[in-house]
Amino acid sequence: MHIGVISDTHSKIRPEALAALAGSELILHAGDVGRDEVLDALEAIAPVIAIRGNIDKAGRAAALPDVQDLAFLGHRFYMLHDVKTLAFDPHGRYRVVVAGHSHKPRNEWVGDVLYFNPGSAGPRRFTLPISVGRLQVSERGVVGEIVELPV
Repeated sequence: MHIGVISDTHSKIRPEALAALAGSELILHAGDVGRDEVLDALEAIAPVIAIRGNIDKAGRAAALPDVQDLAFLGHRFYMLHDVKTLAFDPHGRYRVVVAGHSHKPRNEWVGDVLYFNPGSAGPRRFTLPISVGRLQVSERGVVGEIVELPV
């Protein structure tokens, strides 16, 4: 299963991000969506599961849940906007923790948990890259990839 992951779009729809997510079977948005047009553009590619970030105060994004507890091919995923607010130890309970907020890409295994942050596909912050992510999920496991966008 090919899952596209995006975060911190802050109302910006980059054609490069949409191109990188093309072919996804599902897209996860880890918050700070912004305008409804962002979700509309992503939904034109694949079904979207999204959460609310700290800037999401209006439109469809304001009604999104703060977290998502998901399962794909036998692997449990926990999605929240800011990993620093994770109030429990996911080890032994979740295979993947998806987060955004920091704008800093992360694809790191800590024990048996993949901490995955696709970075930001919205406005550039400091010297951080503009990026999205991909998760390849099979019964055997999960492999993450950060895709830096040529912007």
